[in-house]
Amino acid sequence: MTNGIVIGLLLTVFLLTGSLTEAQQQAKIPRIGYLSTVSFAVNAARIEALRQGLRELGYVEGKNIVIEWRSAEGKLDRLPSLATELVRLPVDVIVTAAPPPTRVAKKATATIPIVMAFADDPVGSEFVTSLARPGGNVTGLSSLAPEISGKQLELLKEIVPRLSRVAVLGTSTVPQYDQVVKEIDLAAKAFGVKVQYLDVLNEKGIESAFRAATVEHVDAVVVLGSPILNSQRTRIVELAAKSRLPVTYSRPEYVEIGGLMTYGVKLTELFRRAATYVDKILKGAKPADLPIEQPTKFELIINLTAAKQIGLTIPPHVLARADRVIR
Repeated sequence: MTNGIVIGLLLTVFLLTGSLTEAQQQAKIPRIGYLSTVSFAVNAARIEALRQGLRELGYVEGKNIVIEWRSAEGKLDRLPSLATELVRLPVDVIVTAAPPPTRVAKKATATIPIVMAFADDPVGSEFVTSLARPGGNVTGLSSLAPEISGKQLELLKEIVPRLSRVAVLGTSTVPQYDQVVKEIDLAAKAFGVKVQYLDVLNEKGIESAFRAATVEHVDAVVVLGSPILNSQRTRIVELAAKSRLPVTYSRPEYVEIGGLMTYGVKLTELFRRAATYVDKILKGAKPADLPIEQPTKFELIINLTAAKQIGLTIPPHVLARADRVIR
């Protein structure tokens, strides 16, 4: 074989190899990791909202994007290993479905971008440096809206005209607690309502809190958001029904399992908006430079079956304002 033939063959191999490498690079499909504490069934509506947001931006799962779904199925101790799995794959970006997986993902990687579908207080939780310039590898959406608690009190006043004393169940160790309390105090003063704050620091404190509320003859209860309370929502809804007290909650999940009412940030909208962050990051944007988005859409959900169980009639003008009524 002559030198010319050998050189020609080598050039052909080189060109073919280069073409294959280029084709592989062009065919590379972005891989998204999704990390959740609860089961996918519990968060089905939020997951569909994320998918919808991705579709609106031209991403079709299984076609031009891959999503690696990971759920701890309600077991917090499983989150670290799931986060490590996503990092080792690796994925191009991780979407976290709540604050606990965000904290775990942030510990697992300092380089892979993380998009928070929502966080109650991104700065207070030390996920980001500031809302305007997050810094690091975390960005996304905030569900922090302390003024909501005042609106919740206003709604209770509308459905319970004789309202004079309210119990507030919360967890003082969560970052946003002090801001929420200030808003409640302002609203309570405006409506002439006395507030009894019941600090729930563990699961055992839930029943004692309801007993304390009953002993004080409160007219209604406000349940604030916290990991402890949210994880025990079934028990809380049961105790509310047993106490025959009107209760307003921080999230739709309470009302969907039998709670009376919720007014708060529309979380499905935050999940849909999370897709825009994924899109920007896949196109080269750095999480550190993407400002945290504040909530702009809120929803009122009322469960009429729950109202009937405690002998409460919801005024027509309040029902008319509801985004969803469960019958």
